[in-house]
Amino acid sequence: MTNRLRLLQLSKLLDVTRLNDADDTQQMAQWLEQLPQLPVAVAAYCVYPSYLTQVSLVSSESEQPSNLATVVNFPDGNASLEVVCQQIDEALSAGASEIDCVIPYQALMRGEHQYVSTFLDGVRHACGAHCLKVIIESGELITAQQVAKATELAIEAGADFVKSSTGKVAVGITEEAARIMLTIIAAANRPVGFKASGGVRTVGQALQLIDLYEQITGITATSATMRIGASTLVSELAEQLAAC
Repeated sequence: MTNRLRLLQLSKLLDVTRLNDADDTQQMAQWLEQLPQLPVAVAAYCVYPSYLTQVSLVSSESEQPSNLATVVNFPDGNASLEVVCQQIDEALSAGASEIDCVIPYQALMRGEHQYVSTFLDGVRHACGAHCLKVIIESGELITAQQVAKATELAIEAGADFVKSSTGKVAVGITEEAARIMLTIIAAANRPVGFKASGGVRTVGQALQLIDLYEQITGITATSATMRIGASTLVSELAEQLAAC
């Protein structure tokens, strides 16, 4: 695959993310206006629930509309199932087509696997047929076994994607965590996607993650099988595509 084709492949995998706590609607509008235009549509835009309507209007007017994602149980994973289901209902009503939900990772670290499983089953039901990405917050999980267990529970509950990180803790995606997650995803008895997020800041790093995904799973990365969540990657990607 030529370099340009690889860059276009990466473009199609992007969940372009804006999760700044200090934002307001004006700052969100400025961000949307200043986003570089890529030659192909990105996979999704991921924003806080309060900006879904605003981003949906802009995306629908674009020549290259993308999916609209938001986050729930975010970022600490401590909300009750009832609250999270309400968040999901409101997000879907506001136009979200994809839900990125943080697993109750602190409960998982305490060994409360049944609680986590029941929680994720409820989240899957609340999402219906919409895309569900379960964020395991791998950088907070202490052992490789915890990363593996979180990935397994997400898959067992019916997650469409298992996602590494919120981007709100010190450690985001690492190669070690990605390898563990991908090995379990590759062994699953149904197709499960992988989303790398948390500190993916350069095109080179993103391309390495694509290579790792394809090496371990044996599957070509598409937006149906892999996503990369990033907030600063689009500008560098646009520059490299323009130079090709």
